[in-house]
Amino acid sequence: MITIITDPMPDDAAMRALWLSAWGNVGPQSFQPVLKHGLGHVGAFDGMALIGFVNIAWDGGIHAFILDTSVHANYQRRGIALRLMERATEVARERGAQWLHVDFEPRLEAFYRKAGFGPTSAGLMRLD
Repeated sequence: MITIITDPMPDDAAMRALWLSAWGNVGPQSFQPVLKHGLGHVGAFDGMALIGFVNIAWDGGIHAFILDTSVHANYQRRGIALRLMERATEVARERGAQWLHVDFEPRLEAFYRKAGFGPTSAGLMRLD
């Protein structure tokens, strides 16, 4: 049974395993700053195993931002990401955000539309 948990504190090893499966690399040196400094985050668990994650970043005011939507490759296409997005939306609303933003690649548009996001124009600059 998959459970969705608000603000879990998985260790870096669990986050790296998920990140490697979902993104093809191990991610940042440590995930702990991400877990401690945003508006919140949501995890999906199969028993004790972290199999999904969404970060809710925040501008300190009324805008929140979805980042790092991740589901382990073995669990994709089961509705887990939508469940994560639903809970992340609730958390952002409960914690005072009035706007929830997300940027995504064109191939993910149908997913984010299904999750309730409308179309916007945005810009992006790579800094590294």
